[in-house]
Amino acid sequence: MHEFSLAHVVIVLLVSVITVIYCRKFNIPSMLGYLLVGFIAGPGMFSLIPKSHATDYLGEIGIVFLMFSIGLEFSLPKLKAMRKLVFGLGGLQVVISMLAIMGILMLMGTPFNWAFAVSGALAMSSTAIVSRILSEKTELGHPHGQMSMGVLLMQDIAVVPLMILIPALATGSEGNLWAELGWAALKMVVTLGVLFFVGNKLISPWFRMVAKRKSSELFMINVLLVTLGVAYLTELEGLSLALGAFVAGMLLSETEYRFQVEDDIRPFRDILLGFFFITVGMKLDIQALINNWQMILVLLAMLVGLKALIVFLITFRMKHPVGDSMKAALYLAQGGEFGFVMLAISSKINMVSPELEQAATAAVLLSMIIAPFLLGSSDKLINRFIKSNWDMKALDLHNMLVETMSKSDHVLIIGFGRGGQTVGRILSQENIPYFALDLDVERIQVARSAGEPVAFGDAKRREVLEAAGLGRAKMVVLTLNNMAEAKHVVNNIISLHPTMPIYARAIDDDYVKSLTEMGVEEAVSDTKETSLALASYAMLANGSPYNHVHQTIMNIRRSGYSFLEDLFVGSDDETIFSEEHKHICRHAFALTGEAYAIDHPVRDLPLADLGIKLLFVRRSASRIEDFDSDFTLSPGDILVVAGPQDKVISFENWSLQGES
Repeated sequence: MHEFSLAHVVIVLLVSVITVIYCRKFNIPSMLGYLLVGFIAGPGMFSLIPKSHATDYLGEIGIVFLMFSIGLEFSLPKLKAMRKLVFGLGGLQVVISMLAIMGILMLMGTPFNWAFAVSGALAMSSTAIVSRILSEKTELGHPHGQMSMGVLLMQDIAVVPLMILIPALATGSEGNLWAELGWAALKMVVTLGVLFFVGNKLISPWFRMVAKRKSSELFMINVLLVTLGVAYLTELEGLSLALGAFVAGMLLSETEYRFQVEDDIRPFRDILLGFFFITVGMKLDIQALINNWQMILVLLAMLVGLKALIVFLITFRMKHPVGDSMKAALYLAQGGEFGFVMLAISSKINMVSPELEQAATAAVLLSMIIAPFLLGSSDKLINRFIKSNWDMKALDLHNMLVETMSKSDHVLIIGFGRGGQTVGRILSQENIPYFALDLDVERIQVARSAGEPVAFGDAKRREVLEAAGLGRAKMVVLTLNNMAEAKHVVNNIISLHPTMPIYARAIDDDYVKSLTEMGVEEAVSDTKETSLALASYAMLANGSPYNHVHQTIMNIRRSGYSFLEDLFVGSDDETIFSEEHKHICRHAFALTGEAYAIDHPVRDLPLADLGIKLLFVRRSASRIEDFDSDFTLSPGDILVVAGPQDKVISFENWSLQGES
């Protein structure tokens, strides 16, 4: 077996970059890309990366940082608020799924220990995939979204005892199994008790002392020290590294440093976790998969079919609507990241046979590949097979229609968050009728109990807009913070009622133009309006008359903020590198040394070719704005230009280096 060297690291990084680029391009989770990298570059295919103790250990450190991140998010108040979904629905899902899978495997002749390890792995679902898709579809606040997240939270909690039980089962013989489990539980209770008792007293003062040094480098080193140090302490006690990392995260979750720690740890977690999935992919043997295809299909059926059925039956018995129960079942019908973790640990201590591990790993991988496609079409599947789902939607629309029948010439507010509520409160004060749509169930319940005219409804659906009285509305106010959804809603409104005035919020300056071009009457930029308000206060404080300030601000608004275009762009502009939104930015650079543009007249500059504008030239202490085409550039001139960022960079390169 060859040692892992720098050449292998370079190969891993090269193949990872290429694979993840294509995963991003086709909207495939990066985790699946890393698994593919391991499979292609590992012993299963081209043997570009040798399997060694070093690669396995790096992968294990990735698990440590994953568990630490989960510990950081483990909030006791959040757990208490969701206890029915977490411990009720989530607890039943984990227990019943494991028992059902264990029963089937043991009927097929699988030993108890192997069946237990595999059932624990298959009971897990993918937090990364489910949360991402729920977020993209803005369904986190829906009943099925809350059920899914409650179950996922319980699965995250269940990983900790499972990772203790699996090694205990592996080392315990039939005679002293319960003694081994009891001893493991006792060690866990004592170790965790000591860590929590000592850690709660030391962790905040220790981090406060480090933070006072005001060194980001020192703070990051300290985060690594605490994470790996606590993990090492639990390993010394015969417990897992992952358990220690989870405890370290929990200790830090209640401190004021939680978010800074989370930001600092993310690069290490993502890189090492990616390497863990690469090591999982390396374990896939194509020949073994071909020989064991029947077992793979059986395990895949358990993941997608049996687990979905169990979730559906539990949610239905808990009196949830059929449609929501079906959606939650589909969202949880796949394997997850922790399935790979438990299979890797089980394989390391010979808790499962190599053939069963291969089959289970392949089944989890296939289920995760299927999941995005299954969830993307979940609405169509449910509408086709569940008649009551149509009935419930029709009932919701009927209730909304009844509620809005008495309203005409009202303002229809899409989105009842802080912005929507502010608009509604001002309209109420002026006795202007309005009706609002939102997708946050809790917010709607509280608002309706307070007498607010708001209903649960997805404005991306045209029938919802019509039921909310769009045809009788005087105007629409759009306050959504998801611009892709906002565009979808605007398109629906324009299609249904082309002359309807729409006033929309734009979270980013680029969207002001795109929304206006779609037909929005006025698009209001968050950043621009904040800046205008601050500029107004500054002008008034400087002695400017109120009428002059008001007129200045109104002129800027009427011009569509054109006066505020061509701003300097910095590192805090998040969409600067977006393919969809090219910033028109302002940039300045000096002609120093042997810059190519020196002694060239302005007419020779490729401004028109690149589509950029030379705003002015700063020469010594003077600012030159009025110049003709014969104006010649001199050494030391500072050119201030505006245009798309990539074109501005091209112009700077030309000015400094010339045609080459």
